[in-house]
Amino acid sequence: MINNISILKNITILYAEDEKDLREVTHQILKGFTKKQYIAKDGKEGLELFKEHEKEIDLIITDVNMPKLNGLEMVKEIKKINLNIPIIVATAFSNKEYLLEAIDIGIDKYVLKPVDISKLLQVMSQSLLYHELKDLYIDSLTNLPNRNKLKKDILNSQNELMALLDIDEFATINDLFGERNGDIILFELAKSLKKFFKSNDFAIYRMDSDKFAIISLNKDLDVNSFYNLCCDFADKIEKDSLYINDDEIDINITIGIATGNGERAYKYSQRVINYARSKFQRIMIYKESFNIQKSFEENIKWVKQVKLGFKDNLFQAYFQSIVDARTQEVYKYEALIRYVTHEGKEVAPYKFLDVVKKTKMYPNIVKIIINDSFKLIKNKNKRVSVNVSFDDIANEETTSFIYDILEKNKKYTHLLEFEILESEEISDFNKVIKFISNVKKFNCDVGVDDFGAGYSNFNLLTLLDIDFVKIDGSLIEHITTSKDLEIIVNTIVNFSKELNLNTVAEFVSSKEIYEKVKELGIDYCQGYYFEKPIGYEKIK
Repeated sequence: MINNISILKNITILYAEDEKDLREVTHQILKGFTKKQYIAKDGKEGLELFKEHEKEIDLIITDVNMPKLNGLEMVKEIKKINLNIPIIVATAFSNKEYLLEAIDIGIDKYVLKPVDISKLLQVMSQSLLYHELKDLYIDSLTNLPNRNKLKKDILNSQNELMALLDIDEFATINDLFGERNGDIILFELAKSLKKFFKSNDFAIYRMDSDKFAIISLNKDLDVNSFYNLCCDFADKIEKDSLYINDDEIDINITIGIATGNGERAYKYSQRVINYARSKFQRIMIYKESFNIQKSFEENIKWVKQVKLGFKDNLFQAYFQSIVDARTQEVYKYEALIRYVTHEGKEVAPYKFLDVVKKTKMYPNIVKIIINDSFKLIKNKNKRVSVNVSFDDIANEETTSFIYDILEKNKKYTHLLEFEILESEEISDFNKVIKFISNVKKFNCDVGVDDFGAGYSNFNLLTLLDIDFVKIDGSLIEHITTSKDLEIIVNTIVNFSKELNLNTVAEFVSSKEIYEKVKELGIDYCQGYYFEKPIGYEKIK
């Protein structure tokens, strides 16, 4: 009895057979069950037909003993082109050598001559169903089980340990070396995983793109031992460079580990790997104390709040004074975003700004800040400084808005300043240089904000046409208790003076810090010692 016969009606086959009578009879029968047939009288012609019609062909049936190129030799060449094509061998030779060779090169099914057509049709449908299932559960690049297989396996699993592994900056690797080489890296990483985490004790899956899962099958393995194994593997990967066409490629990985039954471990390993990356940790074990779920709930709340904020104009600029260090007179204000609820409650940006950036609505914040700054400039004749990040400068929509509003307010642009955030990596200095040049045409001063944090580079101050340097608050807030910080700040001040750049100290929160800042010769101060950020209405 032939089952699943309907699966054949929409397929195209390649049939290679050197015996003319058998070829014609079988062809006529196959016509009645399949959509289209390509017929070859030997292996060479079969290979040529496959190369010409590869995208159409769903299944191959071939004799073994044929002239010019036998069936198995033809299959070997076809497998170089498409490793996953279903192939059935039909032959009068039933000896072990042919069978073992056929299995070795990846033949799906084996039928003997004289061919029983019912048997052949059954084998064809079985082969296609097998490949459908294989494609559903096996990753074609690495030949590892995929995400679908993992979800199926963990449905009723009680496995206690799972790790999720992710290649750091894999998109950058693809950009640098190309997706083809990226695939080679994934293939080699999969080989390393299978070699290191033995199949008797672990199951390895390729989740998607550059993510892999490792499940412990060893019930006696505890989480700390698993953690140590993951550390050893990460060390090995980071120590042993990959070579692709003589190019040395270094990769780094992040690993999140979770315990619990299958579904729980899967859920929490996904969460902890992102948390690990945010904390700059290479490997991390999930703990309830991380409050990741609470963080998700907070993010969901703020996504809704942010949308409401833009709809109801709840975002507005607050302004913090920056004073002359010698006279304590207000020199200018820095514009800072705040979310003010309908009830009048003021919310600081650390609560919502990351959510705004991730929801791609950040350009709206920049527009609000600059519009509110011009309101203060024009109505109260105040000098105002606004922050711009490298992402803002790289965003054409944002820079177009900035240039347009400067053009419309030329009379007042000499009172607007820009602070470029130095704590974020600048990947294209030409864009920054162009931005500075464009805003300076409107007589805007430009400075570097957060200098001394993150990617600080004194060479940056010589490369950019800037007017002032704002020293990062992390250096200022403990300057009275740390000699090292005092030396760093003093170095920044002296270097800036050599370049005729003004200096600003932020986080000046006490008289002692203010006196130290003044002693070091810093030009301007900003902090709660002088004034908290206030709304437009409170500025006289």
